[in-house]
Amino acid sequence: MLRSALTRRTVLAGAAALGMTLSVGQTLAADEPHYGGTLNFATLGLDTADPHRHTGSIGVQQVYAEALTSIADDGSVKPWLAESFSVSDDGLTYTFKLRPDVTFHNGETMTGADVMANFERIKANVTKGWLASAMKQVDGFAAPDATTFVVTMKKPYAAFLNLISEAWILSPKSPGWDATITTPIGTGPFKFGTWTPQVELIAPKNEDYWQAGLPYLDAVRFDLRGATSENALALRSGDLQVARVPGDALPELRADPKIDIQFLKDTTWYFWSFNNRSPNPPFDNPKVREAVAYALDKSAYMTFIAGEDGIVTNQMAIPGNFYYDEALGNADRHAKPDLEKAKAMLAEEGVVPEETTMKVVSWQEPYSEVAVQMLKKLGFKVEHEALDDLGTQKMLGEYKWDLAPMASGPRADIFLRFVRFMSDGPNPVLWGGVQDPELDAMITDAVTTVDADARREKYLKAWKRIMDRYYSVVVGHASNAFGVRGEVKGFETGFTWSPNRVDGGLAFTWLASGK
Repeated sequence: MLRSALTRRTVLAGAAALGMTLSVGQTLAADEPHYGGTLNFATLGLDTADPHRHTGSIGVQQVYAEALTSIADDGSVKPWLAESFSVSDDGLTYTFKLRPDVTFHNGETMTGADVMANFERIKANVTKGWLASAMKQVDGFAAPDATTFVVTMKKPYAAFLNLISEAWILSPKSPGWDATITTPIGTGPFKFGTWTPQVELIAPKNEDYWQAGLPYLDAVRFDLRGATSENALALRSGDLQVARVPGDALPELRADPKIDIQFLKDTTWYFWSFNNRSPNPPFDNPKVREAVAYALDKSAYMTFIAGEDGIVTNQMAIPGNFYYDEALGNADRHAKPDLEKAKAMLAEEGVVPEETTMKVVSWQEPYSEVAVQMLKKLGFKVEHEALDDLGTQKMLGEYKWDLAPMASGPRADIFLRFVRFMSDGPNPVLWGGVQDPELDAMITDAVTTVDADARREKYLKAWKRIMDRYYSVVVGHASNAFGVRGEVKGFETGFTWSPNRVDGGLAFTWLASGK
C-alpha cells in the first residue's frame, strides 16, 4: 500500500486515538505539512541524464523517474507504477496491472505501450547495464491494453521483480530517446530541471503528480559534488538540510541538537579489488594476492570507517542476511592481519616488496589512505592516485593499476552485487574487470533458480570461486549515515539510496519553516 499524504484530519484522528482533545487551532503547526520551500540535499552523484544507462549512481533519479516496482523499507519488493503484479506458477510470465492515473511530466498518460517501449529500449540498447543479464532471458513483451504489461521469460529469473525497480519508466518522447536521453520525462514528484554535472541538479516540483497532494516541497537542490567530508559543516551551518556524512563526523553531529542521524537500512560493503582484466606481475599470481590480503587489518579498517558500527566479514552479505554463510564467515583466513605470514608467502613466490611498485587507484575517501598505509607495511613502493568519481572510473577502466580499495552501496537484490563480477556486468571496473566464463555460468545458474535455498547454495558456490581466486577481498560492511536537520519533516532513509520510493522519501518531506 502506498503511504498517504499527511493531513490535518489524520493528525486530529491520531490525537483522538490517544485520548487527546485537540481543536484545529491547538494542532501543533510544526507537525503539519507545509507546502513550499527548497530542500538542499547532498547524496550520491548523477553520472548520466539517461536513467537507463547509469553506472551505479542511483541516489537521485527516482525523484523524476519511477518504476513498476519499488524496494520498500524492509527490503521487500512492492508494486509502484503498477497497481499489482502476478507471476505464473512456472515463473515464466509476469503480468503487471498499471495505475490508470499516472501521467508523465509532459501531461500524457502512461500506458502499457509506453512501458513496453521502455523495456524494449533497455533490452535493445543497454547491453551492459544493470538489467542486461535479465533482458537476455526475456522471450517477449506485450501490452494487451492500456493498463496491462506482460513479460514472458525463456526461463525463470528469481531477481526480476527486484531488478526492475531500477528499470525507470520514461516518456518515449524524452529528447534523445533513440540515442542517449538528455532530458528525461518521467512520472516522479519532481522534474528533471537544471543539471550541472558534478555540481548540482535542481529538480522543481511536479504540480500534477499522480499521488494527490504531493509533493510538499517546491523543489529539491541536489548537491552532487560528493564531498562528504565537508557535508557535516554544511549541515551545521544550514547550507545543507539532508546530507550523506562520513562515520568520523557522527560524534560531532550527534552532539548537535539540531541534527538527527539516520542510516540506510541496507549496508555498503568495502573491499580491495585486484586488477583482473590486465594484471601486472607479480599481482597476477593468486598466492601474491593472498599474501597482500594478510596485510589487511579488517577491524581497524572498519573502525576507521564506521566506528563501533562497522561489521567485519568476508562476504557481500552481513550476518543475519539470508545469503550470509556463518561457517564461511568463521573460517575467514583474513579476519586478522598476519604480516609475518604475508612476508613469508611473498618470499616463497620470489617477490621482493622493496623492489616492487604497487599502483593503487581510489576515490578521494579517507579510508583509501588507510589501505595504502597497510600495504606499505609489507614494504611495497606504493603509487597512490586518489581522484574524483569520474577520474577514478576512467583510470580504473584503463586497467593500468594493481589494487583498488573500493566500496559499493545498497542494492535491490543480491544479484546486483554478483553481476559486477560477470564478464558483461555493469561498471565492472570497481571489481577489476573479471573475465571468467565459468563464474558467469555459475551466477546465471543461481539467478535462474526458483527455489530460494537452492539459489542460495549456488550463489555461495560462486562466491567461493571469487574468494579462491582473490578477484576481490571483502573487508566489511557499514550502513551509510545521513544527517537530517530538525526543520526537515517527514523524511526517512530507505533500504537503498532511493530518495523516492513506494513507502517514503522526498515526496512526503516538508520544511517546518515552509522555506
